[in-house]
Amino acid sequence: MTRRLVTAAAGVALTPAIIVALAGAAGAHGYIDSPPSRQAQCAQGIVQCGDIKYEPQSVEGPKGLHSCSGGNARFAELDDDGKGWRATQVGRTVTFTWVFTARHRTTDWQYYIGNTLVGDVSGNNAQPPGTVSHTIDLGNVSGRVKLLAVWNIADTANAFYSCVDLQVG
Repeated sequence: MTRRLVTAAAGVALTPAIIVALAGAAGAHGYIDSPPSRQAQCAQGIVQCGDIKYEPQSVEGPKGLHSCSGGNARFAELDDDGKGWRATQVGRTVTFTWVFTARHRTTDWQYYIGNTLVGDVSGNNAQPPGTVSHTIDLGNVSGRVKLLAVWNIADTANAFYSCVDLQVG
């Protein structure tokens, strides 16, 4: 009887810690929803993907990377350009909409095509609202391109990564 009480008490004591841990993981962070990023396409079932379909907001990695997966091996399929990603038809100016599930203070958002920075929007070290839109001029690019968007947060050493496939022109 005593062993059962100890086991039950341990379970009751650990339950709040488990709930907090799970809530923290499920509540993570942000991605581009429009035009549909690669992780948005996974979440919507447009492209068949692994774990990222359940948590498109979780592509987090160290600042300074240039990969769709943010260096996260769990989401490496986002780096696979041959996976069948749908490209959104756009003009030379595109509005990107981020959706946040945890709003970190923000240094900036950066937008790259290849290694060329095509947009940089200051976050003013402020916490963004639940959604943010940026209109970015892509310059003279045309045809099918992969745009990498990086949300550089101010309150950790990490950033969040989101790739969007576009058909420009």
